[in-house]
Amino acid sequence: MGDEIRGSALGAAPVPLSVLDLVTVGTGSTASDALGTSVGLAKFAESRGFHRYWVAEHHSMPGVASSSPAVILAHLAAHTSRIRLGSGGVMLPNHAPLVIAEQFGTLEALAPGRVDLGLGRAPGTDGATAAALRRSDTLHEGADDFPQQLAELTRFLDDDFPDGHPYARIHAIPGPVQGSTPGGVQSPHRPQLWLLGSSGFSARLAGMLGLPFAFAHHFSAQNTLPALDLYRESFRPSEVLDAPYALIGVSALATDEERESGRQVKAAALNMIRLRTGRPGLFPDPDEAEKYEFSPAEEDFASSITGNVVHGTADAVREGLDALHKRTGADELMITSMAHRGELRLRSYELIADAYGLPTVS
Repeated sequence: MGDEIRGSALGAAPVPLSVLDLVTVGTGSTASDALGTSVGLAKFAESRGFHRYWVAEHHSMPGVASSSPAVILAHLAAHTSRIRLGSGGVMLPNHAPLVIAEQFGTLEALAPGRVDLGLGRAPGTDGATAAALRRSDTLHEGADDFPQQLAELTRFLDDDFPDGHPYARIHAIPGPVQGSTPGGVQSPHRPQLWLLGSSGFSARLAGMLGLPFAFAHHFSAQNTLPALDLYRESFRPSEVLDAPYALIGVSALATDEERESGRQVKAAALNMIRLRTGRPGLFPDPDEAEKYEFSPAEEDFASSITGNVVHGTADAVREGLDALHKRTGADELMITSMAHRGELRLRSYELIADAYGLPTVS
């Protein structure tokens, strides 16, 4: 088992802690502001021993500036030196596998031995945006063809299409070879593949392929335990893993004052309501959320959102995270902190690191 998957739990954390960044843009701020926060957060996460830092792919959402994970990760690689960097995830149906192999091969060349390629089978956006991304009349070639797309991507990453295959003479550069020159090895590493999911499909596939699995507990909590059970039951040892390894994405926000965490979480719920009803915008100010008159249906939806966020003071968040780990048996917790202002997002991770006694890593 390589350190690229299993990290070392530092301080009093029961399992490795990691970061999932949506590059949130709040009202009154810009994408540049949000990306600046991401740089500061990645540097902080590295300094406190968080194991990995992933960036999510979303499109056509004004409040989420993470439409190009590979570009953001290249920038973060220039400001860090140890922490693992990756996608959480690349939505493979939106892209040609060769393009993703080239992008993440380039990232691996920039940050050797510390790149994760997390892959999802959903588009991460609406149908019209997915069509614009693919520029294809065959939109049915999406999530249902994910295993085939994954197999093609893996072939490009390993540069091992069999003789006679239409792509046998195509090489993803940078990659394991340089052009078609025999023995032209560029790097001993390649991006570490992960499968992401919010239901059972990717859980089963990850298990069958012997790959690490990341489950989106932060927006599909009702499916967490069934998906993790399915992954573990389906798991077959591979060259990558000899035993199952599952992380879960967790929405958690720690604040100095408990009331402020509640205000931020309510704003996050309003943000999701607007997104689900076709009115996406910047992450709303908590004052706006407190004045907003929720309909009964919106109240129910907001309750489902807020009930899935571990929030409060640092001690309360640690207690909630520990309980979640105990309930799920996850091998790693990947925390996403949603807040209106960048400094609150950063402060949340500071408080969580302090609550677990994570030491400063020189």
